[in-house]
Formats: sequence, structure tokens, C-alpha cells
Amino acid sequence: MRAIPLTVTALSAALLLTACNDSGGDKNGKSGSACEIGGVSLQIGAASVAPAAGDTGEIPVSITNQSTPCTLDDFPDVALSGGGSTARVPVLKGAKAQKLKLAKGDSASFSISYVRGEAGAKNALAAQTVKITLPGSDTSRTFPWKYGPVAGKADGSGPDASVSAFQQVGD
Repeated sequence: MRAIPLTVTALSAALLLTACNDSGGDKNGKSGSACEIGGVSLQIGAASVAPAAGDTGEIPVSITNQSTPCTLDDFPDVALSGGGSTARVPVLKGAKAQKLKLAKGDSASFSISYVRGEAGAKNALAAQTVKITLPGSDTSRTFPWKYGPVAGKADGSGPDASVSAFQQVGD
């Protein structure tokens, strides 16, 4: 008879422990550790601009944590808009996301690579803005796109552009 109360007690303790999580979430289960625009500064650096149609350009984007420690986990969400349409920029083929923890003052970066399109071409996106959203956040920031039209992929699946993984900057 005594085995039943011990078994029930052990089972109850196990269920309570599995209900706990150490994900850093708040009482609503949301993770408070994702880096968010407003807590980090986001800047587009000096670009290697594609000078003519068919050339490749690269735009570096830097992130510096201005607040409490946060995490970049996965890839940034990047969208190009212009001429009445918006296109999401895909992740660089073969890129592997890494989880980066940023203390206050730490920096990371990623790059947007693109192929310049022919102005007025049917398959080119006449991009005017680039919108960046960090993973785990709904807040975005929009920057002017000053790098010319973006070529479309030959298969028509979107812009001939890609986003790299986050890289730690500095020590």
C-alpha cells in the first residue's frame, strides 16, 4: 500500500520538473532574450555596389547591442520593396545559422548580396527600400535602397539576392 503514495509523489515531482523551462522566457512563455531593434543599433555600412547590370554587389549590415544581453538565433528577415511589389530575400544557399549572444556593446554583422538588374527589365525589381527584421522579433527597420534595380532569378522565384548568416564582430 505504501508504494502507491511514493509512486504518485515521484510522478508528480517529475511532471512539475518537466513543466519548467530554462529558455529565459517570461511568465507568458515568451523569450525575452532575442535581440530587438530599439535595443540594438542597426546600420548599413559602406557597400560594394554592383556598377552595371549582371554585376554582384554586397551590402554589410552591422548590429551593436545597446541594452541588456540578447541573442541572434537564425537568420535576419530581409525584404526589398519598390515599384509596387515586395520580395523576400532568401538565405544564402548552404549558409548555416549560428546562435550569437551579444552582451551590451558587442557587435555582429551579416551581408546582403545581390545581382544588379537592367533598369526597366521585366524580371528586375526596382527596389527603393530594404526592410530588416531580426529573428525572434516583430520590429523592423527600413532603409533606402540606393544600389539600383535587383535582377530576378532565371526561374522567376524572386530576386537574385541572398542574406548571409550572422558573424560575431571583434573579440
